Amino acid sequence: MIRRPSEGDVANDRSGEVSVQGVCDTRFRAVEEVFAQNFRDGGEVGASVCCVLDGHVVVDLWGGHADAERTRPWTRDTLVNVYSTTKGMTALCAHQLIEEGSLDPDAPVARYWPEFAAHDKGDLPVRWLLSHRAGLPGVRTPLPEEALYDWDRMAGALADERPWWEPGTDHGYHAVTFGHLVGEVVRRVCGESLGTSFRRRVAEPLGLDFHIGLNAIDDSRTAEMIGGLGPPPSKTREVKLKGPMADFMRDMADPTTLTGAAFNNPRQPRGCVNSRAWRAAEIPAANGHGTAAAVARFYGALARGGELDGVRIVQPETLAAATVEQSFGPDRVLGGMPMRFGMGFMLRHDLMPLGPSLNAFGHPGAGGSIGYADPDVRLGFGYVMNRMRAGLTGGAGGYALIDAFYGAL
Repeated sequence: MIRRPSEGDVANDRSGEVSVQGVCDTRFRAVEEVFAQNFRDGGEVGASVCCVLDGHVVVDLWGGHADAERTRPWTRDTLVNVYSTTKGMTALCAHQLIEEGSLDPDAPVARYWPEFAAHDKGDLPVRWLLSHRAGLPGVRTPLPEEALYDWDRMAGALADERPWWEPGTDHGYHAVTFGHLVGEVVRRVCGESLGTSFRRRVAEPLGLDFHIGLNAIDDSRTAEMIGGLGPPPSKTREVKLKGPMADFMRDMADPTTLTGAAFNNPRQPRGCVNSRAWRAAEIPAANGHGTAAAVARFYGALARGGELDGVRIVQPETLAAATVEQSFGPDRVLGGMPMRFGMGFMLRHDLMPLGPSLNAFGHPGAGGSIGYADPDVRLGFGYVMNRMRAGLTGGAGGYALIDAFYGAL
């Protein structure tokens, strides 16, 4: 039985409780309860969650507000920036080309992008771009703010950059550059930008409301991102981060460090993600905009070996190769936090506990969004929100929903 709240529901009732709207199979009522609790106790402003189980939507919920002033209710088609959750979509575009035989993951990047050979990178294989082993997580030369929105300038700067470590010998999260590196290879091979390729070959066939490069016509239904990656400025004296996360936050503030270059060159003003420039650009590592339903449907297809509703976007063999572990252990960019990567997808590990399945794969986004596939139970999961929390591998709200889902399964 599917629960369908009244169409007359509003975002908040008079007691201040958020009105959760959407559909939820009674079997997964615990997910709805946790979703509502994330607003009551977890401080969510606006969010949505969706679970696609073996091709069927069993949870599709939304609630809260799309703006900090709480004047715009979050609706079924509210879009939101999902940061690095975008990387899974970007990776798939490369794997589609690999499957077709037009891109060889073990061939040198320079075969497709000749300028990339500068500074002894002529033998660096495509595989290392996808697995964060290329040693190019940032650019040393300071770039102006507007460079982030100039594709040719970013790609050119990366082609002319010296690796920060010997490629292939270690891994470090290419937080922003992953999208330009993989995206430029995709562009050189198929002649389309990453955003165009994703739209034509993935989003349109599957009917996904997900965009890498957002049209201005969609601004009116796009949520405002609230806060930043670190603790709010008013609470910096109260929040005491420790260990790798503390090291990461310290280094991220200094653009002369490896971590600072990866996250802050070009340095962007606070709130830039709500600008038209950010939304319009194609930043395939960080600025995908979509709904939880779109993320869940994307991973719902991958959880079924690449097919959903008769539409096949990739073959099972391609996914199997994409999710073989390539990198595992302390990450050079993220303060030594242990990370585990396949080719473009994060793989399940203690910092990203995607349920009980060791075969789960996907990608989280800064602040708390997350999307993943569990092929063992054929689940596609998506969670998106607009209030940022400290963290890079998902947030407590999303993982509580994941736990609730498996508890009810």
